Amino acid sequence: MNNKKSGFVTIIGRPNVGKSTLMNHLIGQKIAIMSDKPQTTRNRIQTILTNDLGQIVFIDTPGIHVPMTKLGEFMNTSAETTLNEVDVVLWLIEPDKKIGKGDRYIIERLARVETPVFLVINKMDTIAKNELLEVIATYKDQYNFKDIIPISALKGDNTDILLDQIFDVLEDGPMYFPEDMITDQPERQICAELIREKVLLNMEQEIPHGIAVVIDQMKEREDQAIVDIDATIVCEKDSHKGMVIGKQGSMLKKIGSMARRDMENLLGSKVNLKIWVRVKKDWRDSDYLLKNYGYTNKE
Repeated sequence: MNNKKSGFVTIIGRPNVGKSTLMNHLIGQKIAIMSDKPQTTRNRIQTILTNDLGQIVFIDTPGIHVPMTKLGEFMNTSAETTLNEVDVVLWLIEPDKKIGKGDRYIIERLARVETPVFLVINKMDTIAKNELLEVIATYKDQYNFKDIIPISALKGDNTDILLDQIFDVLEDGPMYFPEDMITDQPERQICAELIREKVLLNMEQEIPHGIAVVIDQMKEREDQAIVDIDATIVCEKDSHKGMVIGKQGSMLKKIGSMARRDMENLLGSKVNLKIWVRVKKDWRDSDYLLKNYGYTNKE
């Protein structure tokens, strides 16, 4: 019999532990945006891995954290609601030898979870083997893990072992998506996130969390292989708007240039990108604006 396995796998963890890096590596293409700032991922992002063994649908969630705004509450709900809906949970941590407040917060939530949980220790390439054993010893009695697997999402170390372990747990099932499909994210949403990523990469700590990006128009020209994209960066403060634009438009030009390159790789076409910057005060605490900018817990 030529049975194939399939299932849904969610990746959880504190902000900035490498969830998006891991998912992008497993899929082999950049879908989720990355930066060294916390709370980079705001929405649940589904990507699809199909190989000879079957199909895994990965769900990359926002980092679980103590929320301070309605946006923060949305992000936590988005992450936590996946835990009992999937076939496997990957809890991604950094190789810390002490369990911090953020990880204790996650352990409390895992207490209500019946799904098999793998503890995945990321960034194993940054510490010595004896230190890695200390990390494993620190965490192994905190929860009844299916297994504990050290990896490097950035370098791809042990990610093949992780995949094998996931397929071992999954049962025979249908292919939920076509073989050549790698994400269910609309191209508009990915393009908006690519712009937000460049703001995260280039701006100070405070500003990126106060911005949203909306694609106002995305249209392919009939006579040329060019996609025209109009986008708006939404800021919370007038002062932030000036900083996003920069002196004589220098920062906005840099953000746009970097985002356009990634969009062209994604779309396989030339991109004519225009970006405007607008201010909407306290949008992160407005139910209406959160919904307007795509942050809704439809589930």
